[in-house]
Amino acid sequence: MSIPPSDAPLALITGGARRLGAAIAARLVAAGCDVIITWHRSETEARALCSRLSVDGRRAAAERLDLSDLAAVQRFGARLAATLPRLDVVVHNAGDDRSTPIDALDPEAVTRVMQVGALGPLMLTGALAGPLRASALPGGGAVVCLGDIHAMGRPRAGMAAYSMAKAALGEMVRSLARDLAPARVNGVAPGVALWGDEPAAVREAYTRRVPLGRVGTPDEVAEAVRWLALDAHFVTGEMLRLDGGRWLR
Repeated sequence: MSIPPSDAPLALITGGARRLGAAIAARLVAAGCDVIITWHRSETEARALCSRLSVDGRRAAAERLDLSDLAAVQRFGARLAATLPRLDVVVHNAGDDRSTPIDALDPEAVTRVMQVGALGPLMLTGALAGPLRASALPGGGAVVCLGDIHAMGRPRAGMAAYSMAKAALGEMVRSLARDLAPARVNGVAPGVALWGDEPAAVREAYTRRVPLGRVGTPDEVAEAVRWLALDAHFVTGEMLRLDGGRWLR
């Protein structure tokens, strides 16, 4: 991984190779940032994305990181803190959204969900606290966490471990807003912004419960992250719901 010194802000996006992470990386690059994206199993996508983003003087690099290996996370963060010319933004996008039915809980799977979704982000942020506090960005350095409205009182069946991890991430936002100041720490909690393999009937039923009549888009999530990271100079400790009003139903 090589990011030469630059006047451009530098952003780290975990799980940035595909889906929402890739949209966030592209939006930050369009806003003038250089980016480092981490990947766990998506090396091909990560390398291809970096090639697409490394245009018009912008720089993009990718490196493998398993957020469930907390010792490796600390080593990774310490190395970045010691070697990067600067670090201005950290986006905690990576997560493990596997189902964990209560009648068939696997301790290893549950532990991994919590490590990837909450403990890894905490350890990584701690290792990067120095450069984030030292950022020369207007408004200071920024951490943005990807939450989920369904971990804020709208739980989905069979997703207890994932919801617990996202709820813990929300509390991390509030706690680190104090501990990491003058860097800012905020979160974006989407409803559905990108469908998986859900049946059409499930998609239609969900959409009927969204007052604005549609689900979100990756670009809308990415723009919210960009705003919190670069423009929301007097906002910290907040979790922004981005769900078209789904929270209300």
